Amino acid sequence: MTLPSVAIVILNFNGKHYLEQFLPGVIAHSVGYDIWVADNASSDQSMEWLHTHYPLVKTLAISENKGYAGGYNEALMQIKSDYYILLNSDIEVTDGWIEPVISYMESDEKIAACQPKILAYDLRTHFEYAGAAGGYMDYLGYPFCRGRIFDTREEDFGQYDDERDVFWATGACLFVKADAFHEANGFDQRFFAHMEEIDLCWRLLNLGYRITYSGKSTVYHVGGGTLHKSNPKKTFLNYRNNLIMLFKNLPKGRRWKTIFFRLVLDGISSVRFMATGAWPDVLAIVRAHFAFYAMIPSLTKGQKRFTYRAPLYYRSVVWEYFILGKHKFTQLTGIAFPKVPRL
Repeated sequence: MTLPSVAIVILNFNGKHYLEQFLPGVIAHSVGYDIWVADNASSDQSMEWLHTHYPLVKTLAISENKGYAGGYNEALMQIKSDYYILLNSDIEVTDGWIEPVISYMESDEKIAACQPKILAYDLRTHFEYAGAAGGYMDYLGYPFCRGRIFDTREEDFGQYDDERDVFWATGACLFVKADAFHEANGFDQRFFAHMEEIDLCWRLLNLGYRITYSGKSTVYHVGGGTLHKSNPKKTFLNYRNNLIMLFKNLPKGRRWKTIFFRLVLDGISSVRFMATGAWPDVLAIVRAHFAFYAMIPSLTKGQKRFTYRAPLYYRSVVWEYFILGKHKFTQLTGIAFPKVPRL
């Protein structure tokens, strides 16, 4: 039996300190696999350092910073492999982190993407924000994870050591079949960064693929390596991209009703920022809304409509978290598997 080829691809932008810290571990725990570093026009001499210290690591130079979405699209067009592992530079991998995931994905040709368990590098007993134990999304477009809902991270005591279908897999450590990635036309470069992996997973689901999680593999994520969660630019991208994603992927019958409710809830979120004096974040939300409005013509033009198949969680995670006080995934109502809403 011929084993599938696997390429580990790290997208770098001024991440020399993370390459110094984490690349040696990736090399040590990934023997026999191709390792690539695609550079998004860094200015911190990270590529010079890499060529000097790790000349056997393969590299790609991207002419400008195209963000996560554009950078990976350009890089993966040039890398031939059966599987890609899209790995953030601030990830610490562990021994045997690749084989369980690839084995699980090989068990069904319909599995397009999978993520391992993501624990926090700074608090290794707890799940990390970006992905945790697999991603979900409620019907209003709010993403959440097993092991992490909003700002609450659960302690890991083996409760999510299973393998199962999820709605989205994190871009921090994303295993994806190359053929499926290219069939879906990769990431939407208009996102630049943040939520582009959720959009990709949604489109893959609509193409009939499965998105999965494997708790048999564990990695540790620093998080916020490029943009800290308190950075207003991150606020802007998250709010704008969430609206873009809903507009693109929801059926027409639900699109505007859902977006209207999101705009209202975004307004409430702005009030919460005001209460803490975070005025740059308030302005970022306003800018995000107007940026979304300006993009609507381009989002509509030539848009391919999918048959609506994606399994959203058909309750409000905002209501359950903030009003009902349900801060753990297992406390959410009817969450055994997200329901497909009736249209």
